[in-house]
Amino acid sequence: MKKNYKAGRHLLQIPGPTNVPDRILRAMDYPTIDHRGEEFFNLAKKCLSGIKDIFKTENHVIIYPASGTGAWEAALVNTLSPGDTVLMVETGHFASLWVKLARRLGLNAELIETNWRRGAEPEKIAERLSSDKTGKIKAVCIVHNETSTGAMSDVFKVRQCIDDVGHSALLMADTISSLASSDFCHDEWGVDVTVSGSQKGLMLPPGLSFNAISEKAWGAYEKSTLPRSYWDWGEHITSNSTGAFPYTPATNLLFGLNEAILMLKEEGLDNVFLRHKRHAEATRLAVQTWGLEVLCENKDDFSNTLTAVLLPEGHNADNLRSIVLDKFDMALGNGLSRLAGKVFRIGHLGDFNDLMLVATLGGIEMGLANSDVPHQVGGTQAAMQFLKQNS
Repeated sequence: MKKNYKAGRHLLQIPGPTNVPDRILRAMDYPTIDHRGEEFFNLAKKCLSGIKDIFKTENHVIIYPASGTGAWEAALVNTLSPGDTVLMVETGHFASLWVKLARRLGLNAELIETNWRRGAEPEKIAERLSSDKTGKIKAVCIVHNETSTGAMSDVFKVRQCIDDVGHSALLMADTISSLASSDFCHDEWGVDVTVSGSQKGLMLPPGLSFNAISEKAWGAYEKSTLPRSYWDWGEHITSNSTGAFPYTPATNLLFGLNEAILMLKEEGLDNVFLRHKRHAEATRLAVQTWGLEVLCENKDDFSNTLTAVLLPEGHNADNLRSIVLDKFDMALGNGLSRLAGKVFRIGHLGDFNDLMLVATLGGIEMGLANSDVPHQVGGTQAAMQFLKQNS
């Protein structure tokens, strides 16, 4: 008999949007207020100040009512001019989308390709920059944590390589699936524009995106000539000085953002990062015990926020995902573009604890059995033992 209702909670284990904790839901469950009134200005000032601590910056952070794609565009149009060359690394699906967006804006996006199984290689970036004797390349754009593959790039090493060859290019980093989950230091690492979004480590629904900007990026803003209106940094900075926005902000999401910042600070950012690292290690141990393959090949590039799992030839990951959803009411991330049907992605980020991870891995292990994917049993048990030993 067909079930019209599934008992228990749905497990959202995609790599974002992540589950929104009740505390943040309650914070957003608040009557809409006048966004041109003193109450809102006080809220906005708390958010604008608090989010700097999450990015680890003393400089401006712009908050947009937009998805991360909007923040990608904002990073480019505020710093570059038509025909400028940007060096980008195609570490996966989302990096390739940023390339596509840059080209639509009239930029010359020069691409360093990868096999989608590792992060950006700083040495290859340095090699290309060292051959750019005239400073044609105006920016280097990398994805800190590629959500489609579970591979992380070393942003600080990329900055060092840019500096070592004496190149003047701006460094832009997408932290949409790493901010507030893995350590990121906008100022200390010398990043010029950091892009992020609300729906992953910040534990919010989709709808807010961010640009953290350096003084060098602000200098580029003053010279850039790409058309901009909605994304204009200058209008935001002017308005934000009093707690205002240049247009209607996402008021209730800002209530949630303020609560998320408080929660992250209560746990302590270093503790947040260690929690994510521990859960990532337990997840990869489970995958290894099952006899399956983690998509990311380089151990130094392993993501702390998600794990992409490659299924054996002849087995469709979307079939596994469908079975897990139908039988256990758990959503896993799908493979994107060239990885469609080949991988499933386990999100282990945001408001997430040991018991949630064990439930996630247990659902996958049962799903593997139900879908006849060749595997060894005991992955969940191995993860449990790891968590016990590393509590």
